[in-house]
Amino acid sequence: MTDCGKIRDLFEIIRTNFSKFHNPSEHLAADEVIVKFKGRVLFEQYVPKKRKRLGTKMFKLRDSTGYTYDMNVYLGKDRQRAAQHLPATHATMTNLTRGVEGFGHKLCMDNFFSSPDLFDDLAQKKISCCGTVRLHRKGMPKDLKPKTPRLKRGDIRVRTRGDLTAVVWKDKRDVCLLTNTHDPTTEGNYRDEQGNAIKLTTVADYNRHMGHDDNADRMTNSYKASRRTWKWTKKPFFHLLDLAIVNSYILLSSCGGKKISHRDF
Repeated sequence: MTDCGKIRDLFEIIRTNFSKFHNPSEHLAADEVIVKFKGRVLFEQYVPKKRKRLGTKMFKLRDSTGYTYDMNVYLGKDRQRAAQHLPATHATMTNLTRGVEGFGHKLCMDNFFSSPDLFDDLAQKKISCCGTVRLHRKGMPKDLKPKTPRLKRGDIRVRTRGDLTAVVWKDKRDVCLLTNTHDPTTEGNYRDEQGNAIKLTTVADYNRHMGHDDNADRMTNSYKASRRTWKWTKKPFFHLLDLAIVNSYILLSSCGGKKISHRDF
């Protein structure tokens, strides 16, 4: 068996066991992560907005404890999905959430994934969603597109369709959100006595639940097993080892008893 086949089998074993030994909390978060690697690999990705810009892209589903419940590696465009006219981000999220369908979970995601079609699809599977969104996505209200509403700090613009709500809130910049988890916000201008924009409940909830995802990344990167190597299969191996350690620590912490630090663990 080739090294590629071995790492693929290991990945499937670990991914299956992650979901087997943990029941995720109500609130989930999905995000993309770059496993840093500067060598040659066919599915190498460059994401300029990430701290680690170059490497292998992974998609992860985590709960409020930081536990990685499911994950996928981006291996290039899925031709079969494309033939079905299903966007790649939609297909990825459908795949990640297949183990939590029908349980009423609440999912947060960033604008890489969010779209009205995806939210409608997941709502039918009893998964409600909240996330930032790109206003040019198919199905988004045209009158909310960039530079259409000239907003001042504290301004709120809202559009609804059934249970789905699109919100544009002006702070230092425009913040665009899509949700079917929260009740629609009233339009208007909301500022405190100092002239600062009053933060929406939707924004506060999104920041809090996506913050659990960031904390999990910090834990994973705190005591890494990774080593320098020019062999790409070793990088995912070390990253899977780091994830297994963090997940094991979270499971131990959930059992109660004497508390132990991540470092000591």
